[in-house]
Amino acid sequence: MRYQRAEFPLKLDGLAAAQSFFAGCLADGDPTRESLWVAHTDDQARCIHVSRHAGDAAGADFPLKTIIADAVEHGSAGIVLAHNHPSGDPRPSASDCRATRRLAVAAEALDCAVLDHLVFAGAECTSFRRMGLL
Repeated sequence: MRYQRAEFPLKLDGLAAAQSFFAGCLADGDPTRESLWVAHTDDQARCIHVSRHAGDAAGADFPLKTIIADAVEHGSAGIVLAHNHPSGDPRPSASDCRATRRLAVAAEALDCAVLDHLVFAGAECTSFRRMGLL
């Protein structure tokens, strides 16, 4: 796991902050393999836990149960997700949308919100929130 070099507490309080943070996380990885990064935040958008889930060229594991267990353990108020598309296409896939919707429903039961899901492809980045998918 790579630790973000930033002033603490790291706040993920908007698209620009999340995009900057996750771009740094993904820069250290293999761009030919998908990686899913999950940041848990408190009620003031301060990052309280980060995890990385490795994948391959075809996709990354989306461990719903693990993400929810981490939210319970850390008392998360919010979750921000990010992953890369080695294909170079920053548009969310149908499976990205399904998995994110399932996570949002499960998290809502814990009074936790999926704040955004970012998809990076090269220099481009798309936001589920900005696209109206959350």
